[in-house]
Amino acid sequence: MIRVLQDGPLDGPSNMARDEALMVGVGRSESPPTLRLYQWHPPTISLGYFQRYADYESLAPPAGQLAVVRRLTGGGAILHDLELTYSLTLPVEHHLLLKGPNRLYELAHDAVMAYLDSLGLTATRCETTDDSSPTRGPFFCFDRRHCYDVLIGSSKIAGSAQRRTRKAILQHGSIILGNRYTQQTTATLPHPFEKSIRHIRSAFVEHLADVTGHLIQVGNWSAAELAAAEELIPKYAGEAWTKRA
Repeated sequence: MIRVLQDGPLDGPSNMARDEALMVGVGRSESPPTLRLYQWHPPTISLGYFQRYADYESLAPPAGQLAVVRRLTGGGAILHDLELTYSLTLPVEHHLLLKGPNRLYELAHDAVMAYLDSLGLTATRCETTDDSSPTRGPFFCFDRRHCYDVLIGSSKIAGSAQRRTRKAILQHGSIILGNRYTQQTTATLPHPFEKSIRHIRSAFVEHLADVTGHLIQVGNWSAAELAAAEELIPKYAGEAWTKRA
């Protein structure tokens, strides 16, 4: 069984603190395997774990004036606005990982493509990976290409990244529903955001249950998990983490 947590929009430090609290809790067997769905307010740029803060500082307005936070996961920066973000956190011995951690990319993105197919949209996997690295390549993740990325035509609509510890795996992913910032080039959905976000929250859970064969049940945060997340917020709001080399 995988627990589902449906969070509303939160700021960047709160979102990242909650995901780290889940990763630690799952790794200690104090939290169950968890799928968390959430949004961001205000619009925020999340830097990949290894990205240079100086690259954000050189970003032109309007994106360069947005709030910024650093993720635990790697990859390029993401401008979180009109999207659904998911995090999937599993213990390393979970049977969904028997074929390796990259299998999680396939499963989550299969669910995204099934959802897009239900809208009559043709989505494909990218199948090829470019030569981007933490210090080379486009600043934004959605201008980069990885073989597991989900595309509509030639434009990216969903991508994911992972953080792996000895005890747990945290996978982040962003599914773009609309785009108000042309500095981040993305595909979008042909529906109003408010309609899309309501639909995709339930549809993504249903499709992920189908492709994994897992029972996925809506659950709640424990008091201990929320307390652990609260303690981590200063880390993600602080300059030492955000501006780390």
